[in-house]
Amino acid sequence: MADADTNADPPAAPATTMQSRADMLAKARARQQQKKKKAGGGGVRASDGPRSGRSSRGLVRKISTDALEATADAARSLAAASTRRESIDADATQEAAVVDKRTSKFEQDMLDQGFDDYTPGAAEGGGLRFDPASVTPLTGQTAGTMTTKPATSTTAGNPLFFDNLEDFVTKPAPQGTVIQCRITRDKTGIDKGMYPTYILKLERPEDGVVKQVFLLAGRKRKKSASSNYLISTNPQDLHRESESFVAKLRSNFVGTHFTVFDNGVNPSKAASQQDRDHPRQELAAVIYETNLLGFKGPRKMTVIIPRVDEDQQRIPVSPRNEKETLLKRHEATNGADKELLVLGNKEPQWNEETGSYVLNFYGRVKMASVKNFQIVHKSDLDYIVMQFGRVDQQAFTMDYQYPMSAVQAFALALSSFDSKLACE
Repeated sequence: MADADTNADPPAAPATTMQSRADMLAKARARQQQKKKKAGGGGVRASDGPRSGRSSRGLVRKISTDALEATADAARSLAAASTRRESIDADATQEAAVVDKRTSKFEQDMLDQGFDDYTPGAAEGGGLRFDPASVTPLTGQTAGTMTTKPATSTTAGNPLFFDNLEDFVTKPAPQGTVIQCRITRDKTGIDKGMYPTYILKLERPEDGVVKQVFLLAGRKRKKSASSNYLISTNPQDLHRESESFVAKLRSNFVGTHFTVFDNGVNPSKAASQQDRDHPRQELAAVIYETNLLGFKGPRKMTVIIPRVDEDQQRIPVSPRNEKETLLKRHEATNGADKELLVLGNKEPQWNEETGSYVLNFYGRVKMASVKNFQIVHKSDLDYIVMQFGRVDQQAFTMDYQYPMSAVQAFALALSSFDSKLACE
């Protein structure tokens, strides 16, 4: 009985107990899974293994390092650029100070030499530079030797008022008076681009304003073998046969020698005894120095005019042959002819600081040009007999004084306008 009881199977566990254990195991697994999700951020990427995690962190660290290095490089570049800019600014400031110092020294030199209203300006094509300060025409005294005696607004005793235009333009200027004029170049019309008309007007103060009074007109003749200009007291009648014809300017072929004639008759073409008894007079001659090497710079001029006698009359020069002309007499006597006055252009000063020629026009000239000049005598370089210079593209000032006349000065200005094959 006992043996039977000992070898028998053990009693089975109750069903409720097994189910309870299964539920407990499932709940435990669920809690464990939940913990893994909370700890690993979802558990999926955490399950990729420890190597994958280290690679991601290394990549983040590398990107961060590269960004820091790039930021550092940018900062260094900005610092270097700032340093260079400061250096450039310092150099520019230093250079400006040097230029200001040089300019101040140059201006002081000009003041020391009597150029009271000198202002530096640009020069082009070997032209001259000058002060642009304004000058009240013909009123009071101005610096330098282009000085004038006070002019009044009334006609009484004023040398700028006249009844006979031809007498005024052909006679020498009154002593002690600078006659200020303006030349305009008219290129309008069909052929005036090649043959412009030049108009000379007197600048005369009247009642507190400056009025322009017509004096002369000139124009280059067509179909001439050499340059030939007619000068007239009527701008509408520029013909040799006209009663307004007062003078002409003629050059040689290359434009180095010019001669100014009055309205008399050429001795070789005199048809009557009366014409032969009153041959034409030579009023002036101009010699331009040739420029065979083509150097740029101011032109060099020699001007020959007849002297004025004690009665303020010009000594007549009426050549009947080539040897009696102004040019030949000057050449034969080497400028020592006592009846002739030899003048020349005042040489401008070359300034190394500005790299240009400088000549003071006392505020009467505004633009640089190779045509600008002043005429003086070698014995007195401070007495300016005539000056001519550009104001704008088509306007020029022309001032003259004793012993020159308006016709002589205007003809000299026309010679400056003319092209010169051997001088340019």
